[in-house]
Amino acid sequence: MPRPTVSQPDGRAPIVSPPPTTTLWLPLIVAPAPALTATALLTVTASASISAATPSLSPTPDGVARTAQVPILMYHYLSEPPANANRIRLDLSVTPALFSAHLDRIGAEGYTTISLYDLTAHLAQGAPLPAKPLILTFDDGYRDNYANAFPLLVQRNMQATFFVITDFMDAQRPEYLTWPMARRMLAAGMAIESHSRNHASLRERANDYLVWQALGSLETIEYELGVRPRFISYPAGEYDAATLALFQSANYWAGVTTVQGATQRSDHPFELQRIRVRGTTTPDELARLLALDW
Repeated sequence: MPRPTVSQPDGRAPIVSPPPTTTLWLPLIVAPAPALTATALLTVTASASISAATPSLSPTPDGVARTAQVPILMYHYLSEPPANANRIRLDLSVTPALFSAHLDRIGAEGYTTISLYDLTAHLAQGAPLPAKPLILTFDDGYRDNYANAFPLLVQRNMQATFFVITDFMDAQRPEYLTWPMARRMLAAGMAIESHSRNHASLRERANDYLVWQALGSLETIEYELGVRPRFISYPAGEYDAATLALFQSANYWAGVTTVQGATQRSDHPFELQRIRVRGTTTPDELARLLALDW
């Protein structure tokens, strides 16, 4: 079956490549991660016990305004940066050893990882959350997320959300996840959501361009994985009111920003706050950030 395509609003042929003037806001220095070993894959398969089910219907808001202190951590690369890494690459890179220490500290502090679906149900209808909920997110869908973060999460029975750039995966760029990798992660209880088609800014864009981004990435993920993404991570944290309205109209449920904080509000589901995790964030610093009332 051919993959669905998104036609332009005036009925012309579908747009199949980004406009040539599109600017990408990704670090220039990237390093592909090694493939997950057969031993690690067996461990992942045997250990996975997190439900992979994702709700198909958004909980209908009950009219009650709610706020919730739910930290949403934002990671990017999960690997040792290359020797010639620039400042951005260094800042966005968390080593596997440090990430393992982060997860251990999260557990020791009594946090329970939940999904964005859980948070949405709580904000909309008051569905219960654990005493200390926390959400793990990864932006960009780098391949080292699969090789290095995924096994560590499954070993601890923790869940996470991975925001992927669908055109980069379709092009089989070696530094990004492949669709078979994403399927294995989904089957083990991870969530795969949209980070747009090509990581271009979504701010001050025409409506047809936003449709191309929102529906194009959505339909690609649904075609490849069999599940419909419901959450958007705005590339580089750039968006405006038109962006929020378009993704809401496309039946996304919420969006995550790069705004620092942990207070999530039912009246702003498309502007969920996050806490950036840097390559220099120690377990002690992470525990301090999680304890802040912000």
